[in-house]
Amino acid sequence: FERGDVVLNCFSYHFTPAGSMFETGLHHIGCAVIPGGVGQTEMQARAIADLQPAGYVGTPSFLKLILEKCDEMGLESSSLKRALVSGEAFLPPVRDFLRARGVDAYQAYGTADLGLIAYESPAREGLLVDEEVIVEIVRPGTGDPVAEGEVGEVIVTTFNPDYPLVRFATGDLSAVLP
Repeated sequence: FERGDVVLNCFSYHFTPAGSMFETGLHHIGCAVIPGGVGQTEMQARAIADLQPAGYVGTPSFLKLILEKCDEMGLESSSLKRALVSGEAFLPPVRDFLRARGVDAYQAYGTADLGLIAYESPAREGLLVDEEVIVEIVRPGTGDPVAEGEVGEVIVTTFNPDYPLVRFATGDLSAVLP
C-alpha cells in the first residue's frame, strides 16, 4: 500500500484485534481506512463501488465473495488493485481469481497474541519470517524439531518488551521450505 491509498478493512474489530491492528498499520503509512469489518457482503460491495478503495485487507475468501457480489449487483470494483490477505489459507483458485481481476494480493500470517509472524514477498516463494520473532516447526505434542520440508506445528518466540512469549504454540501447521 502507498500513502494516500484508501483501503477497505474487512477484518473484525469485535472480540479480536485484527481490525485495529491492520487499521493502525495502514494509518501509520498514510492510508485512509474504510472500517468495513466482517459480513454484510452487499454493503461491502456498495462501499467499493461508491468509495473506490485501491486496497483491501481481510480474508481472501471474503474478498472473492465481495467481488462476486459486485458482479451480481452490476457494481464497479475495478478500483481494487492491491490486497493483503490473512486469517485463512490463500488457496491457488482464489489467488488466480484475484489475479484475473487485476488485484495484486499478498498474504501475511499472524496471531492475536503475537501480531505479525511472516509475510509474502514479490518473489512469491513462501512466507518470510519477521525479523522480530523466532519460528520453530515441531512435531505436535513433543516440541521436537521436524526436518526441513516436513509438516509440523508452528511455535513462535517473541521478545516484545510489552508482551514477551517464549515458544508459543500456535496450533497451526506449516513447514520450512528447503
